[in-house]
Amino acid sequence: MKFDIHSVVRPHILNLAPYSSARDEYTGKEGVFLDANENPIGSATPENWNRYPDPYQFAIKEKLAPIKGCRPTQIFLGNGSDEPIDLIIRLTCEPKVDNIIILPPTYGMYEVSASVNNVAIQKIPLKSDYQLNIDAILEAINSKTKLIFICSPNNPTGNLINREAILQIIENFQQGIVIIDEAYNDFSDEPSFIPSLDEYPNVMVLQTFSKAWGLASLRLGMAFAQEELITLLNKIKYPYNINGLTQKLLIENIDNTDFVKKSVATLNENRAQLEKELSELPNVEHIYPSDANFLLVRFKEAKAVFDYLIENKTIVRDRSKVILCDNCLRISVGTKDENSILMGYLRSYEA
Repeated sequence: MKFDIHSVVRPHILNLAPYSSARDEYTGKEGVFLDANENPIGSATPENWNRYPDPYQFAIKEKLAPIKGCRPTQIFLGNGSDEPIDLIIRLTCEPKVDNIIILPPTYGMYEVSASVNNVAIQKIPLKSDYQLNIDAILEAINSKTKLIFICSPNNPTGNLINREAILQIIENFQQGIVIIDEAYNDFSDEPSFIPSLDEYPNVMVLQTFSKAWGLASLRLGMAFAQEELITLLNKIKYPYNINGLTQKLLIENIDNTDFVKKSVATLNENRAQLEKELSELPNVEHIYPSDANFLLVRFKEAKAVFDYLIENKTIVRDRSKVILCDNCLRISVGTKDENSILMGYLRSYEA
């Protein structure tokens, strides 16, 4: 079976006439702009933001493509990665008819977005080593399965998913799209799937500026896929989904890849030191290997530790109710000072 995007997308969207914004009809930068009902006087801020931003973020994509090893036309930019997650579900899944497959424990927004869109969810848990249960995934695929979400490095476990296992899913799921969420890929040595998009047209890759780039507050996520899929995502997104301030800051600073490299190196070093110190605590039962900027740690009494840290205004994430994460806390890697504060409280809890 050969992948055909037209058989995956909801038929009415293929025929949908998208909204045409003022910036679709004229893309020039010079002229007297009387087409978009903007305020010509200026803005209620020191800097003017009275004009609508580029709806397709062309300048960012031109600079981003060589960094990511793809073509600008293979890039979709969204309000965080959550926007393309929601859009790909709306693009492909008929409510109450189609289904998606997720692999818990994993990022919670896949399930939330599917539920908001009234799309059925099949949950195929990871194995005890947090790797794919390939046979169970392939067995769960039915005629109404449109999407499979794979997070690697995985959240909240931190581990890379075996690349050969991902490829096996890609090759055996030609009726739909495999979404590979690489939000934490910068912290690992694993190559991205982005340069392989021409080889695997049924793949969409997600990345983000929130982690290694340190731009969580700007809310900018990336999706990479074959051109036709990107065109369809642009067809159904809100017209001006990325605000002008975010675009301006990215255009001015996207060449600062040195910051990304240095922050990744520093956080990975801090992660190794934090792991070493945590391993010396009697209350710590297991620290799971991580290729992300966090550690999943199993404690003897995770909830009590969590509450104690909260009392001391040191906030980690309680994942103990998540499948396969009993008594686990997820700890984001901080600065050396922040990690020192955390360890101080954990040692005092032990005392």
